Amino acid sequence: MARASRADQRLDAPKGLRNSAKRNRASKDRFGRFTEGVARAMGTPWFLLGLSLFVVAWMVWNLFAPTDLQFDRADYGFIALTLVLSLQASYAAPLILLAQNRQDDRDRVQIEQDRQRAERNLADTEYLAREVVALRLAMRDMASKDFIRSELRALLEQIDERSDERNDDTTDDEPDAR
Repeated sequence: MARASRADQRLDAPKGLRNSAKRNRASKDRFGRFTEGVARAMGTPWFLLGLSLFVVAWMVWNLFAPTDLQFDRADYGFIALTLVLSLQASYAAPLILLAQNRQDDRDRVQIEQDRQRAERNLADTEYLAREVVALRLAMRDMASKDFIRSELRALLEQIDERSDERNDDTTDDEPDAR
């Protein structure tokens, strides 16, 4: 028989209630998803069309049906229809507000994540900008091809001058053999 994990071994609650927190979270989420589904459905043209057709059918039936089959008389101002629409509205408004609250919570989390991502991007950009500046400074200190060529030419000229001086010195030191 498998043992329960440490997190499930609570001694201050009866066995059946130990995981109630997990179930409550799941049921809250399920209800939240339900409210979002209702809010999404009520915001569609199909819902408005269906509700309009329902109201028209209700009114036509109660105006033109035989008197003994009418259940909401037009003489009294369609009281039952008014009650049904009021009941629908009284449930729709809180469900839509709950769905909006959930969306606000998700938006708040998304905004916080976007802010953190923007901060990281800014820090990365600043780091890369500093690195580029450091590379430019290092490149400025490096010798260019033209500089190296001019230095080599100057050295070659110095070597040529020295060798010419040595050749002149050696020729002056030798006696004329005439």
